[in-house]
Amino acid sequence: MDKIAELTNFILTSKNLCFFTGAGISTDSGISDYRSKGGLWDRFTPITIQEFIDDPAKRQEYWRRKIELYQNFSKAKPNPGHVAIAEFEQFAPVRGVITQNIDGLHQLAGSTAAHVIEIHGSNRETICLNCGDLTSWEDSYQRLTSGESAPLCLSCGGLLKPNTISFGQRLNPEILDRAVQLAGECDLMIVVGSTLLVEPAASLPRIAKKNGAALVIITLSDTPLDQLADIKFSESASDVLSAAVESCRS
Repeated sequence: MDKIAELTNFILTSKNLCFFTGAGISTDSGISDYRSKGGLWDRFTPITIQEFIDDPAKRQEYWRRKIELYQNFSKAKPNPGHVAIAEFEQFAPVRGVITQNIDGLHQLAGSTAAHVIEIHGSNRETICLNCGDLTSWEDSYQRLTSGESAPLCLSCGGLLKPNTISFGQRLNPEILDRAVQLAGECDLMIVVGSTLLVEPAASLPRIAKKNGAALVIITLSDTPLDQLADIKFSESASDVLSAAVESCRS
């Protein structure tokens, strides 16, 4: 049995399927990853949450970067990998898509929004760090391009920030608990485009495997969990997932 056929069999026999996705699934959509040469960490020194809060200059620099990145982000569309994950809902009970990504492309591709767990937040909304009020990113973008260097909450005057997890910032415990529960209950976890180096998210596939789930890893790079995987694809996520969807249909 070839690997696509084996993956197809796993999907069609799954009773509780979970995807775990990282930056590698979105590179085909033109969104830079973090670690590769020319990626975001190669171009920008990360600004920590404490720097954002304490240092007005750092806060303004953070927003300047967001404006620059928005031109790329706003044009990004779901690629065949995102679309395939959404289409798997036709063939198997997809209980969740846990994603490290902040681009919202799974929802745009058609994945059931309630099933998408964004453990690092979303670039598509802005949160007040004081009162928790949520607004759309477009509202903040309009204020920035109108001359505001670091917009404040219109409700309470608190600091506004894209609703994403910054360096030094804790993950939302409720969202993380939901992801951990899903990882522990699934019978198949398919990891797509993640190097599995960032904790605590990278522990989720270990939890799935420990609880008896089959583990499939689809990523161009090596990962620390390759030896635990039932199948490892070192190929394009879009190619592998699209082929698996076609196989499920046949």
